[in-house]
Amino acid sequence: MAPIGDRQVSVLFVCLGNICRSPMAEGVFRHLTDFDRPDQDPRIKHVDSCGTGAYHNGDSPDSRTMSVLEDHGITEDYYQHAARKFHASDFTKFDYIFAMDKDNQSYLDRERGRLIRKGDLDEAKAGKVELWGKYGGRNNEEVIDPYYGARNGFEVAYEQMVRFTNGFMKQLGKEDS
Repeated sequence: MAPIGDRQVSVLFVCLGNICRSPMAEGVFRHLTDFDRPDQDPRIKHVDSCGTGAYHNGDSPDSRTMSVLEDHGITEDYYQHAARKFHASDFTKFDYIFAMDKDNQSYLDRERGRLIRKGDLDEAKAGKVELWGKYGGRNNEEVIDPYYGARNGFEVAYEQMVRFTNGFMKQLGKEDS
């Protein structure tokens, strides 16, 4: 598959602790775009995830996240992750910075604005901060944090990640045509 135009994008998924929602989004996105595989979607150049908090730095994803991913064919042989905190340099490393909920989006928007006002970030070169649910077809849907709930919350999050990834890739195709 040849790229539509020459545009390649990088995407970053952001939640609070980087052990549930954002690594699930990253795993699903990598899987659906065949990232780091021979049939990789040529529009994607880099994929990562992080958290706005440093609560779990270096930790693996929540076992329920990995269990749900594995149930859908995304195994540790293909996807491994260690949690990390969002860094200001991420604004220039990524074209799209997707927040899982409005609280994390607000944090990212505030941080982006603060860095621009300070002169530490060139607005023209800064990644676009958006709610990941913008691409789900349901009016800026949030991904509810399943951490304190049962496994079914992780299944709901998985379904959202698939829908949002498909919506984003469809929109990306429209932008490139």
